[in-house]
Amino acid sequence: MANRRALLQGAGAVLAAFGINPALAQDIAKATGRSARPLKAAFSNAGLQATWCAQGKQAAEYWGKLFNVEVTWFDGELAAQKQRAAIDNLASQKWDFVAIQAFGIGTLTAPVNRLIDAGTPVIDMDTLIAPLDSINIHSFLAPDNEFMGASVTQALVDAIGGEGTMIMTQGALGHTGAQGRARGFQSVVKKYPKIEVLDTQPGDWDVTKVARIWETLLTKYPKISAAYFHNDDMALAAYNVMKAHSRTEIKIGGCDAMPPALAAVSDGRMLATVRNPSCRIHGGAVVAGVGAVVGGEKTGEGGIPKNIIVDGPVVTKANAPGMAWMEEHFLI
Repeated sequence: MANRRALLQGAGAVLAAFGINPALAQDIAKATGRSARPLKAAFSNAGLQATWCAQGKQAAEYWGKLFNVEVTWFDGELAAQKQRAAIDNLASQKWDFVAIQAFGIGTLTAPVNRLIDAGTPVIDMDTLIAPLDSINIHSFLAPDNEFMGASVTQALVDAIGGEGTMIMTQGALGHTGAQGRARGFQSVVKKYPKIEVLDTQPGDWDVTKVARIWETLLTKYPKISAAYFHNDDMALAAYNVMKAHSRTEIKIGGCDAMPPALAAVSDGRMLATVRNPSCRIHGGAVVAGVGAVVGGEKTGEGGIPKNIIVDGPVVTKANAPGMAWMEEHFLI
């Protein structure tokens, strides 16, 4: 019993680090205490070439050690077909729980349904595997992507005085997070009739593709006031092209608030970014999976909500150092 109480107290402290009220954290810990036996979990996200995904893997492994979970990774490789092959392989094996960020909506539905039918809790991360009313996932942990897109776009619009030309470089069009960020962008720029949107083509999270796109855009458009990118990796890839062409007057904003972007915001290469909390999402998936297996936590009333919004703030020079510290410790 003493060991059990110590485990619950430790789990409560871990949950409190996520910003959860300490009393509530202790209640949740009853369902999510460290497992007495090692649990086996399979994780997959869009592709470890993306820094957000790579950080998520580190966070899942870190939180897995705290909760006695062995995490096995299935890389999506930033390609829907490759991720589907990986998830088909994953679904042929036995796991205590599974957590997945899909490269595109609807691409993984069949193997995920096989896992669910076999009784395996599946946690959806960041982007929809399928519409929530059509698939029996355990929970969906994601940011408010429309808020992310709108907040960074608004910062850019304010910086250019509400007039000028703008470009949005999107992620993968089938990614529901990218779809939300695009809606957020459009919701802001439509309020400003003196802003002209020059281009909105997708970069597919691929920095090499983005560099090619921006070589063309800089040649085509002699005046670009600001640019919004669906992730920081693409924003910084485009910045390098801008710098090579002496076009660094363009205001740029991104999403995810990864460490290289925090440095870029601090030194002025980027105007702003917004945190998509990779550590909270991937770490939260570990907590949710342990709660389902160890505590028998169900989906719905009295258990885990099917849809959990996991947000982070807009990042500027003022709060970038604190954000960097939080990320170093896998807290946001």
